[in-house]
Amino acid sequence: MIDTLIQAFEFNRTRTIGTLDQIAQFDDPQTALGWCPGDGRAHIAWQLAHIGITEELFGVDRLAKRHEDARHKEIWGRFQGGSTPDDLIPTVEEIRSILDDGRSIMLDTLSRFTDDQLDTFVWIHPRLGKELNLRTTLNIINWHESHHQGQAHITLNLFNNR
Repeated sequence: MIDTLIQAFEFNRTRTIGTLDQIAQFDDPQTALGWCPGDGRAHIAWQLAHIGITEELFGVDRLAKRHEDARHKEIWGRFQGGSTPDDLIPTVEEIRSILDDGRSIMLDTLSRFTDDQLDTFVWIHPRLGKELNLRTTLNIINWHESHHQGQAHITLNLFNNR
């Protein structure tokens, strides 16, 4: 089951990287990355960086206490759930690094689990205060990337047709 979900993560990432690659081809990718559809809405860069930071958080904090392995801890507060997007827009290369590093860390952590732990490993979500088992967590991670990639994709469509 873990391996099957990891394959789904890999497929989802192709869509996210496809969106990022599309933006990288623009004459001014920073303008596209920093564009948002309205006041109080997240820009494209936040959506994409949020995916990577969330996976890093799962890999070094939520599913294992491995804070020493964090690669982007200094920007967690800017891109984790519940944060407010700021005007410091990361570049395409920085976003790609955040995505690659978050995924690498999360997969390393997941390699330490077995299918026997899917329903027995439980952690408490820090913001929600809710107990989640590994099976539910992996399903959330799977949904999470597609959700935010979809938001980045529609925001990019709006940007292109503004």
